[in-house]
Amino acid sequence: MSSQPQPDSQADSQADPLVDTQADPSADSSAEPDSSSDPDSAATSGSALSPSEQIAAALKRERLRAGLSLSEVARRAGIGKSTMSGLETGSGNPSLETMWALAAALDIPLARLLDPPPHEVALQHVGDMPSLPSTTANYVATLLSPSPTNARRDIYFIQAEPGEPRMSQPHPQGTIEHVILGSGAARIDVLGQSFELGVGDYLTHPGDQPHRFTALKPSTNAVFVVESS
Repeated sequence: MSSQPQPDSQADSQADPLVDTQADPSADSSAEPDSSSDPDSAATSGSALSPSEQIAAALKRERLRAGLSLSEVARRAGIGKSTMSGLETGSGNPSLETMWALAAALDIPLARLLDPPPHEVALQHVGDMPSLPSTTANYVATLLSPSPTNARRDIYFIQAEPGEPRMSQPHPQGTIEHVILGSGAARIDVLGQSFELGVGDYLTHPGDQPHRFTALKPSTNAVFVVESS
């Protein structure tokens, strides 16, 4: 569904333009993981957290779990260290591309960085969940439901407007995408074929091949289910 961007060789000296990087320089003192830290201690109940705080808690939890320093994750993701620090303190506003790069740097699904604590029954309002705007198209992705343990699906709510298409590079081998259009109209290009979707249409296609999503009408919304083995 979304691409994992290649690291920018200039990224270490230039922060992501969609991220507030006015972080306290002293935050770099957390760069080296504390061996006595419990990675799960960074996770906090999502009920009282803003979307940016949810991302901050998940990012720190996964970085500590991987045993990586703040500087190393920033280097692997191709972003500035101050950007990374800001994200971990909840002061950043990351783009979709930045979050995909961080997930790739940590070798985890993107959903794990957006995953709120599970509840047996929960009403999720779209404005209360982490939404990631693209830097290359008028396109916003919102994770609705991450894949449970031993399951293979992540569910995203997509909001898109006509204009530049959203090009996605191949996801891991075996990935399958399911698309359900809720409003507007869209075109999806994959495997040399073009498919136009109207409201209620459902398309399944290989996610491990390059694919492109183009909104054809204003206020186009869709649900993406990303299935992986």
